[in-house]
Amino acid sequence: MSIFSGVQEAQPIEVFHLTKLFTEDCYPQKVNLTVGAYRTEEGKPYYFPVVKKAEAILLQSTVNHEYLPILGLESFTKAASTLLLGDISKQLEEGTVFGVQALSGSGALRVGAEFLVKHMNCTTFYYSTPTWENHHLIFMSSGFKEARKYRYWDEITKSINTEALYDDLRNAPEHSVIILHGCAHNPTGLDPTKDQWKKIAEIMKERKLIPFFDNAYQGFASGNVEEDAWSVRYFLSQGFEFVCSQSFAKNFGLYNERVGNLTFVMNSGEYAKTVKSQVTMIVRGMYSNPPNHGARVVSIILNDSELKNEWLTTLKTMTSRIKEMRAALRENLEKLNAPGKWNHITDQIGMFSYTGLTASQADYLRSKYHIYCLRSGRINVCGLNLNNINYVAEAINDALKN
Repeated sequence: MSIFSGVQEAQPIEVFHLTKLFTEDCYPQKVNLTVGAYRTEEGKPYYFPVVKKAEAILLQSTVNHEYLPILGLESFTKAASTLLLGDISKQLEEGTVFGVQALSGSGALRVGAEFLVKHMNCTTFYYSTPTWENHHLIFMSSGFKEARKYRYWDEITKSINTEALYDDLRNAPEHSVIILHGCAHNPTGLDPTKDQWKKIAEIMKERKLIPFFDNAYQGFASGNVEEDAWSVRYFLSQGFEFVCSQSFAKNFGLYNERVGNLTFVMNSGEYAKTVKSQVTMIVRGMYSNPPNHGARVVSIILNDSELKNEWLTTLKTMTSRIKEMRAALRENLEKLNAPGKWNHITDQIGMFSYTGLTASQADYLRSKYHIYCLRSGRINVCGLNLNNINYVAEAINDALKN
């Protein structure tokens, strides 16, 4: 008998399973609204021109393939933390803020979560309902004992259920870790207002809760990197100590380069050395040190004013197309008198829309129309274009009625 005979098969990961089914589908009008990646009007992956320029610079440099330091490329981590938190030159100098290069947002969450368990004795974390499906797996794999939920999406109004959210935070045990989406909440595309963020911060300070911001879409939500960082910077201004993950997959198009940053924010530089030493041990035992290419590309762009401005302009162009597709989908559904109200499509921001479609309706779209979306009803708006938007709207209308 094989030593592996007792291994049971895990459930397939929905988004990758659906992408595989889409790839194998030969239907000419098939539409992929699943995976979180930007697509052009032609439905193609987008290679940022500014990334090509940075890679050309990198190719001409004397950089080799030697190991990076365990905590990563410092020119990248400083630029990444600054992009998120604003002018933190004083904090960087004092050591109260520092970044750790990680394997994209997932890796940053994993390293941060393990640190919180091992060295801050955290046992309970909270995530929104709904949230990105990987949050639960990452945090439980990191050693957390208990996963709890805070209410977020209101199915009836298709908006944030703020009172329920506040109530759940008020009832959270002290020292609980709260996963917060910095902007472009995945999957709902709904973010708290500034006043609502202030209330969340007030409750969390009162209850002594630990914020863990997940920032996968800075600049990719509103098109403005400053606006998209408001929530995190507000918590910084209120004296919170916290951690935050960043991904540069979406906003630089560097999906498979796994470029991420984990920022620690502390009130005293006295503990920076010990915290860094323990994070070093976690990284050493997990993947030893991070990859080079993507981090250098991001570093070149963020540390060069001309290239950074080109990048910011590109983000505005991309987010404008997403907003146009939102407006077009809503307009088409309203013209068809599709059941329900559709203002939530344009009220939401970022890559995803939480449509309100049920699992059975999502299955119907796939089986009859070859339109692939998650069974939660989440769609990637980037998968829409002028060639398929009417087809998708008509299919949704049919699914709702039948």
